[in-house]
Amino acid sequence: MHRRTLLTLAVLLSGCGAAPHRPSSTQAPRALQPQRNDIALFAMGLLDTPYRWGGRGPAMGFDCSGLVSHVYQEAIGFRVRGSSAELGQKARPVPADQLLPGDLVFFNTLGARHSHVGIYVGEGRFVHASNPRTGVRMDPLSNRYYAQRFEGAGSLLD
Repeated sequence: MHRRTLLTLAVLLSGCGAAPHRPSSTQAPRALQPQRNDIALFAMGLLDTPYRWGGRGPAMGFDCSGLVSHVYQEAIGFRVRGSSAELGQKARPVPADQLLPGDLVFFNTLGARHSHVGIYVGEGRFVHASNPRTGVRMDPLSNRYYAQRFEGAGSLLD
């Protein structure tokens, strides 16, 4: 792994156990939390992988839905197929202020509903296969470009 990736993982993981437990109806069931963390960690491990339209693996690269598909399959053995728009139809809607690691975030980047998808990893950040110039990267949801194009979020887990 790249040094930057390891540093990012260390920073994000350092906060995972530090927050006090607050029971909430928005929390994932206890059994799903390890899966959510596995999804987030696996996605972060793919940072800097090349972008390739239609790509579904690290050897050739990923597009946004291919990244989601690969991460869910490899991290938790859950088969997910479809375009970003199809994933948006399959996902149970989640309010933006209740996002949990492993949830999907959807954007309108091409003038079409849910034309881009990423994986929420916590701390207001998401991992996605952006474009051929940048490949798989992590961005804050507050990034001006993505904040203006944010269309919603959803969960495939519960």
